[in-house]
Amino acid sequence: MTERVSDPDRLRRWRLVLGSEAEAACGGLSGAGAEMDQALTALYEADGPGGLKSTQRRGGRGGSAPSVARWLGDIHKYFPSSVVQVMQHDALQRLDMRDMLLQPEMLNAVQPDVHLVANLMALSRVIPAGTKATARLVVRKVVDELMKRLDEPLRSAISGALDRSQRNRRPRHAEIDWHRTIRANLKHWQPDYRTVVPQTLLGYGRKARKPQREVVLCIDQSGSMANSVVYASIFGAVMASLPAVATKLVVFDTAVVDMTEQLDDPVELLFGVQLGGGTDINGAVGYCQSLIREPRNTIFVLISDLYEGGVEANLLRRAAELVEAGVQFITLLALSDEGAPAYDHALAAKLAALGVPSFACTPNAFPGLMAAAIRRDDVSAWAAGQGLVTSGAGQ
Repeated sequence: MTERVSDPDRLRRWRLVLGSEAEAACGGLSGAGAEMDQALTALYEADGPGGLKSTQRRGGRGGSAPSVARWLGDIHKYFPSSVVQVMQHDALQRLDMRDMLLQPEMLNAVQPDVHLVANLMALSRVIPAGTKATARLVVRKVVDELMKRLDEPLRSAISGALDRSQRNRRPRHAEIDWHRTIRANLKHWQPDYRTVVPQTLLGYGRKARKPQREVVLCIDQSGSMANSVVYASIFGAVMASLPAVATKLVVFDTAVVDMTEQLDDPVELLFGVQLGGGTDINGAVGYCQSLIREPRNTIFVLISDLYEGGVEANLLRRAAELVEAGVQFITLLALSDEGAPAYDHALAAKLAALGVPSFACTPNAFPGLMAAAIRRDDVSAWAAGQGLVTSGAGQ
């Protein structure tokens, strides 16, 4: 059956999609529809009357802030949160509104997401003192939401992959595996007190005092890797809390900064990252190489688009040494949900020839990657099975 073109609701939707030029064909808008159209026009017809760019030009930086604040309020009113995040991201990219994020009232109006955190990281050195407290609250909200989503899958994947055969039924407090203990005692749930009575305690076992695996996350902090830095910091913080995994986190551009001591507070860690600058992957890998004590128990994850500004030949030599020593060396070209990344295909191929697989990984797939690496599976085969584009053979 042919769909009726005259359907008013369908015409209204097309008018919103196509913009003001479609008014003759689709008709005008009124009420909430007109207000939604104004919010869309302000962003996607930004140079026209009522557009955010024209407002910025007329009023200057000071005069434009109230208009942007109203616009942020409007999009929250008329669009679902998933659409709001897309529109905010488009505004940052299309209108160069980063200076707006230096104002507390603007930060209070935006909906926090990973893109916003990345922008605040980039601005961390110039955020005014009066805005920093608000910026930290915004970043804390995003970090807390990501921790809720990513913490348990990563813990479960790593715990399941590690050898837990020697369980300790009388653990000391520091040895208690709280996740297994809670699951084992769910039948002792006390609804009146809204708590579980742990009649049986499960521990990691005495051998868990010595980490079973060492993980080194080496993160490129160039601007294009901003979202990857956010996710890697969250995962690093989760792994650092696991007694069976010794986790180190290093960020780099042309300098190398060891952020391991900040893993207990991802917000402070993110504000310590300085996005942008050059890239010396060789120097960063060399520093991480010096941290490795037990190569055959070490998983080394380099998160970089592989655009090397240092000495490529030395990088390849170090990579060969690490693989030869037994380190599981993996390169993530991106750790984000943003689709296929841009990266140096030639360097990825050279690393692949040395036994270092390279692929982009989504945050949801990362726990499975770590489990595969801990089990010493063929990581490249695992990635291919997940539909992740790979460059190179597994270990």
